[in-house]
Amino acid sequence: MRDQPSEPVATRAAQLSIDNVSLRKGERQIFSDFSLQLAEPRVGLIGRNGSGKSLLSRLAAGLIQPDSGAVRVEGVDVAQDRRAAIRTVGILFQNPDHQIIFPTVEEEIAFGLAQQGRSRREARAAATRILARFGRSEWAERPIQTLSQGQRHLVCLLSVAAMEPRLIILDEPFAGLDAPTTQRLTRYLAGLEQSVLHVTHDLAALDGYDRIIWLEAGRVVADGMPGDVLPEYRREMAQLGGLDDFTDL
Repeated sequence: MRDQPSEPVATRAAQLSIDNVSLRKGERQIFSDFSLQLAEPRVGLIGRNGSGKSLLSRLAAGLIQPDSGAVRVEGVDVAQDRRAAIRTVGILFQNPDHQIIFPTVEEEIAFGLAQQGRSRREARAAATRILARFGRSEWAERPIQTLSQGQRHLVCLLSVAAMEPRLIILDEPFAGLDAPTTQRLTRYLAGLEQSVLHVTHDLAALDGYDRIIWLEAGRVVADGMPGDVLPEYRREMAQLGGLDDFTDL
């Protein structure tokens, strides 16, 4: 059955520690002595464009280094120890074409495993296992260019999941996808054992999550359960959308 991974199965949640992080981009100060501790299996990160969500996700994945402070996942400083970081945290971007570099599905999945130090045989065997688990064994030799956008998203997800990181970061993974594809990918994500930090504008995708962080201008506006944070966020966005003045947008 193709859509079998569907029930949340995360056990011990990964520990993400952001300690006194400051980050400037050009003339703009994004974060200033920013701290956040996450220890829940499913965390959603919301906020308007420019709030710092995507930069925070890249900090958490170790893809950018803070000007000061430290970001650790399971005790690993993800910016300083990249070898340990790729075993500890993975990230899924909005556009799969920014992530995929190999011509076939199996090669793409095996690449990350090889980066972890596995032999070619071990990497291919692990790629075969993850494809079988998600009912896509026939994709092994399939050229990436023949896949739809949603299918390429799934390949990226499988590539990250195969590396078995403790934390998977999703940066707007459903943007531009149709509703059926989004629903299927949501079911796949729910079936992952890893903890998930999900950056999104799609609030419905966060129903059932353990914690929601609302970010605004590099600061936490609200932090709590979905039932508490999401309605407040919807009201604020509706109020801003009703204004004729663009100052606050």
